[in-house]
Amino acid sequence: MLYDWIKALHVIAVIAWMAGMLYLPRLMVYHCAAPVGSVQSETFKVMERRLLKAIINPAMAVTWLAGLWLVYEGGWYRAGWFHAKFALVIAMSAVHGMMSGWVRQFAEDRNVRSARFYRIANEVPTVLMIGIVILVVVKPF
Repeated sequence: MLYDWIKALHVIAVIAWMAGMLYLPRLMVYHCAAPVGSVQSETFKVMERRLLKAIINPAMAVTWLAGLWLVYEGGWYRAGWFHAKFALVIAMSAVHGMMSGWVRQFAEDRNVRSARFYRIANEVPTVLMIGIVILVVVKPF
């Protein structure tokens, strides 16, 4: 019974993490158009920081903690599909880290990337998420 509750917590945390990971680069697309020092730019800074600190970071932490518990309790660390999924989750965490750096650069008015860059970056979590979900649901190997 505890396994099912932890799995539910894991799924909820993943949804929150992905929602933030999909929204944050979208904010950055619009932030690029805001003049440095403008009210609009300062508002985006607050939105990006709060999204990262209040939603994305805690959701990632809960995702990892609950996920590692599920892996151990379920014995999934022996499964081939899990190794592929784990690699994709590591990649998602790396993307999270890069986004954290981008938030810091915007906060310091040091962004050098274009809106087009953030539009493309916005697709990376989606592709990783699709791979992760397929591996977990289908367990192809």
